[in-house]
Amino acid sequence: MLAFAGPGGRTGGRQGLMGMPLHAGMGRDRPPAERASLRVVATYIRPHWPALLTGGLLSLATAATGLLLPLVVRALIDHLSHHRGLAFLIVLLCLLMLGDAALGSAGNYLLLRTGETITLTARQRLTARLLRITVGALDRSEPGDLMARATVDTTLLRNAVTNAVVPGVVGLLTMVATLVAMGLVDLLLLLVTLGAVACIAVLEGLVLPRIGRATRRSQEAVGAMSATLERIFGAFRTVKAAGAEAAEQTRVDEAARQAWRASLRADFWQAVVGNVTELSIQFAFLAVLATGAAQVATHSISVGTLVAFLMYILFLMQPINQLTSAFTQYQVGAAAVTRIEEAQQLPAEPATPAAPPATGTGPLSVEFDDVRFSYRPELPGAHQGVSFTIPPGGMTAFVGPSGAGKTTVFSLIERFYEPDAGRVLVGARDVRDWPLGSLREAIGYVEQDAPVLSGTLRENLLFGAPHATPADLDEVVGVARLRDLTTRLPEGLDTLVGHRGTRLSGGERQRVAIARALLRRPRLLLLDEATSQLDAINEAALRDTVTDVAQRITVLVVAHRLSTVTMADRIVVMDAARVQASGTHATLVATNPLYAELAATQFLATATPGS
Repeated sequence: MLAFAGPGGRTGGRQGLMGMPLHAGMGRDRPPAERASLRVVATYIRPHWPALLTGGLLSLATAATGLLLPLVVRALIDHLSHHRGLAFLIVLLCLLMLGDAALGSAGNYLLLRTGETITLTARQRLTARLLRITVGALDRSEPGDLMARATVDTTLLRNAVTNAVVPGVVGLLTMVATLVAMGLVDLLLLLVTLGAVACIAVLEGLVLPRIGRATRRSQEAVGAMSATLERIFGAFRTVKAAGAEAAEQTRVDEAARQAWRASLRADFWQAVVGNVTELSIQFAFLAVLATGAAQVATHSISVGTLVAFLMYILFLMQPINQLTSAFTQYQVGAAAVTRIEEAQQLPAEPATPAAPPATGTGPLSVEFDDVRFSYRPELPGAHQGVSFTIPPGGMTAFVGPSGAGKTTVFSLIERFYEPDAGRVLVGARDVRDWPLGSLREAIGYVEQDAPVLSGTLRENLLFGAPHATPADLDEVVGVARLRDLTTRLPEGLDTLVGHRGTRLSGGERQRVAIARALLRRPRLLLLDEATSQLDAINEAALRDTVTDVAQRITVLVVAHRLSTVTMADRIVVMDAARVQASGTHATLVATNPLYAELAATQFLATATPGS
């Protein structure tokens, strides 16, 4: 059995996605992403084009029935002035109104349904990507902001489809058709109307980019607020114990205010566009009314024609508002698409099969060959030429001062990170040549903080081995000394353990993590201070269990305790990102000053050599 002692690895400080240096395109410098947003939206739309086309055609049919209404009204007025029969026109008018409502409802529902389906697809694609991003990418990100991109931004993506692309096309075609119909009714009145339309177009061209910028800032602020809340809830007890609620509330309030200010700017410009658009239409209405009244007075047009044209102006408000809303909503959707695509570009591990193939049996050897690694370029190297060889089987302990690179050994074995130079070999095979799923299937890993997930105790134990049999589960419960816990819990294995296992003690969480790793029946077991929170009785029992397991598989332990280190077959001493020495406890106490000092300060020297 080998034991490693040494300083834990560093992950470096986290940064939010906004401004993070990991990827070009992250942050505020995004013109290329903006230009590509329509292309990205098209990739989401493409699989659903039949439904969107059908919804668009139904909306156009709705517009067509609306365009016929003024013509029927004109005929109705002309028939009334000439004392002709009105029954047919009244029936036709009612049918057109009913058809307009029915077609509009069907088209809107189809578009909304398709938008929800696109939102589902976007969420599935993004969460699948986020679950595969590298540990290094997550280290440089804010989890709360990533969650906002997977929830809030995917919802806003719907705006780019159901409220922007299709309605924008429909609104444009409807506006053109309305203007054509108006031209057929009276060309002079059409020219008066086109003046108002031109004013609206100029205004929107000036204002809409401002709405887009304000919307992006608002969404970024919401992401920052989510990251702040995630930070608080992730260390809730620490926040309360430190009396830091007021300080953290200030952080959240500032993020909320930034979102509020950005949203207000967007709302202001949207209000300007909406009201000036309405004002332009009203001026057009009055201008047409005045011009048309003069034409009626000179008998150039009939009263019915004037009424029909005025109805067309009122009808024209709908496609103009639709186009304005489409441009505005597209700005919102495009900002969301940009943020989603930024997250999609985070470096990810290759997809692994749900059930990786069996990787053989028997313990695995581990070798580090002049490994050099730094968590980030600006940080000191966590490994600076680390080399050691561990044969299959037995327990090896890693020891050394904090920050020596012990935990980094485990992270590189698991391929959470890639070495900058050198090789990491497991089973005499470079870890980069292993299928990632097969590599991790062969390894059981107990982290230093022994995380437990929300859910039941049973779900946590089966987390890494969902197909384990009840007999296997019962066996590992006994081995990890969880029997008393399952008996004491009100619903046994089916008891909820709370957020991050808050209903369990630190020692219980460690035992759950150890049981979870053992249930996978690994060929290589990595224990990072896995017994640090156990009482003496449970530690002794689990130490005996690990000793027994080490007869069948390879066990690597990061440890400081006397009882763990002295029972190892080999000890690797690490300091200053290098391996300083290796050997047995007795040999190292006699030959290595660093280990002798560690042994003295941790009372290791009192142990019987070879015990």
